[in-house]
Amino acid sequence: MGKLFSTPVVSIEPNSSVFEALQKMQSKFIKRLVIADGTKPLGIITERDIDRFLEEDKTVRAINEIPVKHVMQKNIVLITDGLEDDFYQCASKMENLKIGSVILVDKNGDLSGIVSRTDLVKTYGNIFGGKYLVKDFMSTKIITCRKSDYLRFALSLMNQNKVSRLVVTDENGLAIGLITTNTLLTHSDYFTKGHTRSREYLLPMDKEVIVNDLLEGNLVTIREDEDLAKAASLMIKNKISGIPVLDSNQKLLGLVSKTDIVRAFSDVMPHEQLKLKYKEMY
Repeated sequence: MGKLFSTPVVSIEPNSSVFEALQKMQSKFIKRLVIADGTKPLGIITERDIDRFLEEDKTVRAINEIPVKHVMQKNIVLITDGLEDDFYQCASKMENLKIGSVILVDKNGDLSGIVSRTDLVKTYGNIFGGKYLVKDFMSTKIITCRKSDYLRFALSLMNQNKVSRLVVTDENGLAIGLITTNTLLTHSDYFTKGHTRSREYLLPMDKEVIVNDLLEGNLVTIREDEDLAKAASLMIKNKISGIPVLDSNQKLLGLVSKTDIVRAFSDVMPHEQLKLKYKEMY
């Protein structure tokens, strides 16, 4: 079942550089790579892993000189593909271990697939309509920044609070956009000007760039009393990982993210399995 819903594996060799990893993430529109030696998974690396490493690493190496094996998460979670309930197992492990993906392997331990939050969100949106409301799982702890803040300040907020996104507000405190580590990566000098020496790889060289300069299009929002499955479908349709939750007066109440959807998935799946067994019995 897991492989049916899993994402095609995008892997990279352990001696490849962090810069190569970022390039591959950008070109494939993904946020994580499996580190593999041939067909054997060794670890996983995400944008957030790279961000944290560069914040803590005190050497002068540029990111094209740092191998991904020095940054990757080694304690990966593996599930043997083909188990009847392996998709639920993936959701349960992501929720309990606070991780963003689970690697699937075959009976020989060879890399078979990967199930990410995005895969679970897509499935939740397709099959679990009417189960929960947005307010049942949204987070009311919201980290915000102003549209007039410098990018350096926004990145600092993300690092301090260990989050991948900020809700951007105007001078009246109304939500007008989201800014993420992926937004900063896409606009960084590494990919727009070919720089590779700066350690502040997520920021454009121009220190005067502000948050408002990177906001794109209309903000996707949702009401707290709407179906959580609608929030999941909006995330997939718009290729976003979080949606601000507003009340009828456009006041910011919270944020619903892919992590919240995974939590709902891990809750609703056992209930649905119990219902099915009950129907079969009677």
